Amino acid sequence: MRTRLVVGLVFACLVVGGAILARSWRHPANARGADTAVVPTVAVAKVSREDLFKEIEVPAEFRPYTDVEVHAKVSGFVKKMNVDIGDRVKEGQLLAILEVPELTDELDSARAAVRRADAEYRDAHLAYTRLVAVNREHPNLIAQQDLDTAQAKDASADGALSEAKADVGKYETMVSYTRITAPFNGVVTKRFADPGALIQAGTASQTQAMPLVRVADNTLLRLDFPVSVDYVGDIKIGQSVSVRVESLQGKDLSGKVARFTDKVDDSTRTMTVEAEVPNPTLELVPGMYATVTLKTIEHPHALAVPIEAAAPGSKSVLVVDGANEVQKRAVTFGMETASAYEVLGGLNEGDRVMLGNPDQLPVGAKVEPQLTQPLAAQ
Repeated sequence: MRTRLVVGLVFACLVVGGAILARSWRHPANARGADTAVVPTVAVAKVSREDLFKEIEVPAEFRPYTDVEVHAKVSGFVKKMNVDIGDRVKEGQLLAILEVPELTDELDSARAAVRRADAEYRDAHLAYTRLVAVNREHPNLIAQQDLDTAQAKDASADGALSEAKADVGKYETMVSYTRITAPFNGVVTKRFADPGALIQAGTASQTQAMPLVRVADNTLLRLDFPVSVDYVGDIKIGQSVSVRVESLQGKDLSGKVARFTDKVDDSTRTMTVEAEVPNPTLELVPGMYATVTLKTIEHPHALAVPIEAAAPGSKSVLVVDGANEVQKRAVTFGMETASAYEVLGGLNEGDRVMLGNPDQLPVGAKVEPQLTQPLAAQ
């Protein structure tokens, strides 16, 4: 009897407990209390005006601003070389001396000819002036033919003297060409000759005419890069460019567009653009590669929304209105940059647009907007 009584009590407890549990499942609000409505917080950004532009990156290579091979204007043997590769030189600095003995002999001969022509001129001029003086005092004593002959000899002697002096000047100039000087401030990048080498005159396009040195001006470098035909209309003289040199631990520099060819190459469909980059410390070496970042398709003071406000290809955004409710707004987009869309219609400056997944909340939902910075701008 006792056993049956205990079993009965246990069974009754199980039945009552099951009924209570089933009731709590059917009425959860009664089990936990009344639900409290939760207003979600959403990230928003204001529609604002920005200077929008696209950027393109193109490879480039540094070149010296000026780079020449220094030739001799006379043939001769190298007597002395004063510079070697890596030497910095100033304009007019003596680089090398040539030995041309025959030029010295010709100069001495020309100077002797001047002395001879000068003596002949003095003699002819003195004879003519004496005849003129006698004829002035005695008009009919000297024949006119004799006067004309003396005058002609005087003029001829004067011309011979001038010609002899011109020859002296020519040979003095030729002798000065035996001293090779730097044409501008720069660095010697190559040396072609040593003392004793025979150098041919570089006054014509001869393959045997060997230069003495190569001098480059590296304090200001040219940076050449190709620009696609799609962007040639956006290139302007004086336009700023950003330059990144990976070989210098990714150093960032700046330069300006100095010139461009104004012609698109038919084979590559690109136009060569040249920027100038200052290099006062000579840390940049001609031949280094760089990456140029160039701004193109600029739309200043354009109405824009962050890139996170709309999915790619979307034509609408979610706007949080003055009542903090979500509204869907049809928008016409223009240019797309890495951080923003240009707004051509559908939004006004100051409107609050939702950032992130637009499908997370239904239209008309009540939200708590939190003004935040777009991810692309962080």
